[in-house]
Amino acid sequence: MKRLLWPLLLLPLVLLTVTFAAPPLPEQGSAALTAVLERAVARGDVPGVVVTVVDRDGVLYHEAFGQSSTIERTPMVRDTIFNMASMTKAITSVAVMMLVDEGKLSIDDEVAQYLPQFADREVVSRFDEADGSFETRPAERPITIRHLLTHTSGIGYGFSSPTLSRIMQATGRNELESPLLFEPGESWAYGASTRVLGQLVEAVSGQPLDAFLQTRILGPLGMGDTGYQVPEAKHARVVAVNTRGADGSFVEQQRPATARSNVAGDGGLYGTAGDYGRFLRMLLNGGRLGDARVLRAATVGTMFENHTGDVVVPLQRSTNQGLSRDFPLGAGEDHWGLGFQLAAGRQAHRRAPGSGTWAGIFNTHFFVDPTTGIGVVVMMQTLPFYDERSMQVYAGVEEAVYAHLP
Repeated sequence: MKRLLWPLLLLPLVLLTVTFAAPPLPEQGSAALTAVLERAVARGDVPGVVVTVVDRDGVLYHEAFGQSSTIERTPMVRDTIFNMASMTKAITSVAVMMLVDEGKLSIDDEVAQYLPQFADREVVSRFDEADGSFETRPAERPITIRHLLTHTSGIGYGFSSPTLSRIMQATGRNELESPLLFEPGESWAYGASTRVLGQLVEAVSGQPLDAFLQTRILGPLGMGDTGYQVPEAKHARVVAVNTRGADGSFVEQQRPATARSNVAGDGGLYGTAGDYGRFLRMLLNGGRLGDARVLRAATVGTMFENHTGDVVVPLQRSTNQGLSRDFPLGAGEDHWGLGFQLAAGRQAHRRAPGSGTWAGIFNTHFFVDPTTGIGVVVMMQTLPFYDERSMQVYAGVEEAVYAHLP
């Protein structure tokens, strides 16, 4: 069969500064990926999905399947706009590292140096699962920016920590007001650490977070459909959220009249798969896309290094199964970089070790594989997070992509 791809150039790999590009998907690879997604929609695994695959040089695959609204019978299109939720976290982490590049902060700085309210924090020293009672003690060490970037700060989320959920209910405090779940640096918990990073960006830059992201990242990268508010002229392109019912079928939630989120570092951005593909291409190119230089190449390389040492990502136990199942894949093995979960191992037709990934609560997912030189975005808009059949779609995409790369 005639090959449609350029062979990989065997050049030394130095962080993310390599110049060779992953070959585009061959014709049979695109056909296989399309078949996976068509079958998934036909089975009712998801109402609709958009998938983008990129390499350093461009887009390898970008297709839409199913419907963005089953009630209105609106077809899913390539530029459908999704609530990306926690996929915002990676963009906020890049914003922080831009400030590091500019010498305005160091990742080992104490957070309280910039945000005094995070000084002298309390840590949970005893928690009784039977009655929810707890005790605290003063933290032995301060929270650093590195702790926030790696989710080792002790700050959690109530929906993914039974302990924190009980404490929040008992005290009426939110995640940032509650005591730390553990001593900073000693463990890992998914939480509002990146919300604090957003506050940090504002304090150090002197700009509102949304303005910083727009002028320094989204605009320069050409991510024109990404922001915390969808303009009225684009609102028809916003996908509806579907919740899986007890019988396995989806129930579509009524779309609000406006698409707007609170500006926060840990979530809220709306955007398209194509836009996020541009963000991943910037990372694959060592912090640059076209004429836009966002980060130094060495800084991007650092973000994909293990910054948690022996601390691995533990399974996060959902306190609301209607919102989220337990997550993530790779729990018990994977480490964390500066903004990304890092794959520890590689199975057949899977991303290479060191690949970075994360997701949003509505089952929007991405991963970026510096070794192979590709990035993948899978956009769905379903609940609960990590729903088994939605995750099967994500796994099917990954398998089809890697099965057809030379």
